[in-house]
Amino acid sequence: MLRLEDILETRDMIDKRHLDIRTITMGISLLDCADPDVTVCARKIYDKITRRAEKLVSVGEGIEREFGIPIVNKRISVTPMALIGGSCQAESYVPLAIAMDEAAKKCGVNFIGGFSALVQKGCTEGDWKLIRSIPEAMARTERVCASVNVGSTKAGINMDAVAEMGRIIKQTAELTADNDGLGCAKLVVFANAVEDNPFMAGAFHGIGEPECVLNVGVSGPGVVYHALQSVKGQPFDVVAETVKKTAFRITRMGQIVGQEASRRLNVPFGIVDLSLAPTPAIGDSVARILEEMGLETCGTHGTTAALALLNDAVKKGGVMASNHVGGLSGAFIPVSEDEGMIAAAESGVLSLSKLEAMTCVCSVGLDMIAVPGDTSAETLSAIIADEAAIGMVNTKTTAVRIIPAPGKTVGDRVEMGGLLGSAPVMPVYGASSANFIARGGRIPAPLQSLKN
Repeated sequence: MLRLEDILETRDMIDKRHLDIRTITMGISLLDCADPDVTVCARKIYDKITRRAEKLVSVGEGIEREFGIPIVNKRISVTPMALIGGSCQAESYVPLAIAMDEAAKKCGVNFIGGFSALVQKGCTEGDWKLIRSIPEAMARTERVCASVNVGSTKAGINMDAVAEMGRIIKQTAELTADNDGLGCAKLVVFANAVEDNPFMAGAFHGIGEPECVLNVGVSGPGVVYHALQSVKGQPFDVVAETVKKTAFRITRMGQIVGQEASRRLNVPFGIVDLSLAPTPAIGDSVARILEEMGLETCGTHGTTAALALLNDAVKKGGVMASNHVGGLSGAFIPVSEDEGMIAAAESGVLSLSKLEAMTCVCSVGLDMIAVPGDTSAETLSAIIADEAAIGMVNTKTTAVRIIPAPGKTVGDRVEMGGLLGSAPVMPVYGASSANFIARGGRIPAPLQSLKN
């Protein structure tokens, strides 16, 4: 039974500590929309999305009003578009991206994910068409997000796809140069991508998912930060227990909202993603949580250990609060979307190398990082390869969302606005990786892939 003090505490967390439901994301299967005629396929895609997600935003807004709980984003994810477009007799899948974008606008959601290809072991003709359509698709759409899975623990790393993605990111930045390469903020390259991720830009509706499902992403870095202020100087055992209890409360709220939205939409409830997702707002930062543990600045020695504790405690607390936990579930460290990360990067303490180390113990990987616009495609590919290797060997999801900002150099700033925030341009190593990337082929799966 809920106690009055529990209700009041939750209200206080919402009003003063940035507690919210970060997203409710409806996953929709588009497998039945495939058609040889790309125009017909696009129409089917638009019709099915708008029919299925017609009430998503209104239901979310109704729950916000009735429960008093902010639901920041309402989103849609769809079947990887390379699978749908594979039967189309067309050289470009841009018309399919435009159909997705128009459907997202009609439904009123802020993003739609699934302009995606899964190529960890190799590429079909349809996969290549989708990948090469990404730059134009990102330039011509407002709400469409793209993702490509280039590696996995079971398959290894597809280095031909890795090499191509470096070029694709460069082209995407160039086509959206008027907005500081904004298209790259909607494009993520994965290893071990999951099928039920509600967060953008990497959300897609996996082929093992039902016809339609509702997934929830919770947040609450500000709540965790506030809780840790009450245990200053205490041992790490106490810190971990405090984070666990706080994560339980946050996740329980997500479970309740997800079940209610599922009931009202008459759509199966999928998972709660436990990830701590920051925003550029003051007091809503993962970096500030790490600093509250005793680090002078995020990125200094000890940061990886602090992040490992946080990530583990969030999962332990959250898993007890929900029947079905999934997605990415951990702490996000997107530089542009976290005011503490921005400050640490601007101070020079937080480097690309340190961020890479941190991704070994947290959710995803090198996220929302701006680098000089003249960074070569091969260097971008090598950064992707490093992150994919971390994911492959450690049997975890890793990713790269990187912005080679056109015309910008180290010390400049990239402005994207809203939840995407702004990012200082960070330095990359000058030594070339071109000959490494030029080898192509596939990095074999590690020994731990042989578990059958």
